[in-house]
Amino acid sequence: MNLREAFRAGAREISANKIRSALSFTAVSVGVASLLYTMAQTRGMEEALEQNLVLMGPGRLTVEKKRNYVSKGLSLGLTYGDAGALRRELPDLYMVEPRSSYDAKLISGRSSVSDVRVAGTTPDFRRRDWVYALRGRFLNEWDVGHRARVVVMVEPAIWIKKPFWAKIWQEEEPYDAFAKRRDLLGRRVRLEDAVYTVIGVLTPPARDKDPRWNSWSTPHALVPITAFQQSFPRAAENPDAVDEIRIDTGDEKTLAARRRQVEAILKRRHRGEEDFEIRDEREAIESRMEEMRKNVKAGLALGFVALLAGGIGIMNVTLATIFARVREIGIRRAIGAGRADIMAQFLLEAVMLGAAGGVAGVALGLVGVKWLAGLGATKQLAKISWAHCAEGIVLAAFVSAAFALIPAYRASRLDPVEALKAE
Repeated sequence: MNLREAFRAGAREISANKIRSALSFTAVSVGVASLLYTMAQTRGMEEALEQNLVLMGPGRLTVEKKRNYVSKGLSLGLTYGDAGALRRELPDLYMVEPRSSYDAKLISGRSSVSDVRVAGTTPDFRRRDWVYALRGRFLNEWDVGHRARVVVMVEPAIWIKKPFWAKIWQEEEPYDAFAKRRDLLGRRVRLEDAVYTVIGVLTPPARDKDPRWNSWSTPHALVPITAFQQSFPRAAENPDAVDEIRIDTGDEKTLAARRRQVEAILKRRHRGEEDFEIRDEREAIESRMEEMRKNVKAGLALGFVALLAGGIGIMNVTLATIFARVREIGIRRAIGAGRADIMAQFLLEAVMLGAAGGVAGVALGLVGVKWLAGLGATKQLAKISWAHCAEGIVLAAFVSAAFALIPAYRASRLDPVEALKAE
């Protein structure tokens, strides 16, 4: 069989059945585009997970107050003293950061803003999730030990390219508007009734480049935990209380053992009351990733369904072509064409149609991913590699050939004499 002539004959037949070919072509292209988008999203999720796990550390645990727990009166709850005990008894822990939060009113000169998220913390804040550029200095151990009235302000994050939803929804937090108009470094500010000196300013990465999962929970101001406990006493609570203790063991292999040790130390200090819970942050992130993977699988399934629909369309086109060319098949058989030649001809036509749909699907997928990434609709999109594009085209051609296999086989089995009688 002359390959060039076979391609020319295939192109003629595809052109002769424009509507049916176009429908199959469209279904295949949509299927390939959907698969490429899914590949980009899957790879993007994996990259985001890897970046976030590096930032948060290999052995990350968070100790929190247990929700809806009714105290027996034996425990003082989760305290700054608990964090100190963990640091003393487990000195090899990479990070032990007690943290408390409070929404305060900030006053600078004649300007003020409410609902400023103030976090009481320690220098260990820098050990994990550090994505900031720092001007001035950060909190140190002297500040914590001497209850220094110093504060590190966090500037509002900007957009490199604002997504469409941010353009429509223009509302911003009061603190963001307040902080954009002034540089507070070196100034004195009032947080509720206490005066603090701004010793540092943190600049977070752009919102569309921030690798953290929980960037939305970033505090606006950081003060020493000891000064926080003096400045923001909360009624009916132990002055030494903290909201949580963030821990990193420094090694994923020691995570299980250190978790048991942390639990034992806290149980002893809380006099047997289990009024706290320990959360594995890696498990929490991986749980969220699993939920996202379910959505990705749904997209993958839709892509395969579209490909199957295209394959069925190609099968119909092939069958229609065979019925219209029965006499031609008989003539070709009569002048020496074998069954393999007839079968190869129809398979080649199906592969041409599928590959063309695959190329269009690759173009559609590339444009779609670039457009969505430009809109900022999701951060979980990676660049599509040329290998993925080639895989999409090959898959489209393979599906088309698979669906055309039975019609092509039937065409090759036609009796030459009966085929010549066909009108």
